Amino acid sequence: MEEPQRGIRAAYSDSTITVYQAYRPEIGQPAAREGRFPAAWKRDRMTWIKPSFLWMMYRCGWGTKAGQETVLAVEIGRDGFEWALRHACLSGYVRGVHPDRATWQRQLKRAPTRAQWDPERDLRLQPLPYRSLQLGLSGEAVRRYADEWTVSIRDVTPLAHEIHALVSGGDLDSAARLLPQERPYPLGDEDLAHRLGAQRPGSPDDSRPIGVAETAG
Repeated sequence: MEEPQRGIRAAYSDSTITVYQAYRPEIGQPAAREGRFPAAWKRDRMTWIKPSFLWMMYRCGWGTKAGQETVLAVEIGRDGFEWALRHACLSGYVRGVHPDRATWQRQLKRAPTRAQWDPERDLRLQPLPYRSLQLGLSGEAVRRYADEWTVSIRDVTPLAHEIHALVSGGDLDSAARLLPQERPYPLGDEDLAHRLGAQRPGSPDDSRPIGVAETAG
């Protein structure tokens, strides 16, 4: 099946979905140990969650970048994730989604969640011709994420290092077998899919965000 230009791909169950973040060890290790973010984790700033494991690997350099040495798999309730989607505004103005740029700017200021589409990555972290979602959470969304949605937190840094070692050694087949099993996440609401700029296979790529950075945290 042809990949949609923009679609949510994730590991999920009937009740939860896994998203990824990377932190310095002083934050990431206590979070994984306690299953909750520690007091040092700042709730007053935007935090980005990524359903795509390989996009997280691209962002954190397989857990080697400074301040991103501990890679976390955060399992959250699907109800919470879908609340974040419903309350999201695209991080860039899109013709056909927003009536005009001024309306988009007002929506962006009010929204507790920011949706951004970035090129998905392959095992060598090269860009693929389709995009995956990341969500920036702020204000109410951050509090809900930490206090209500989070079911479990796992340290997957060893997995990241193991896959990276296989890729570096040229054993892509073995590396691929270790990847989390991600699949298209259902967006049954057509209006929500439109507001997020999501696409289904075969849809024309006519809603590319304008001026969206691809390096959100």
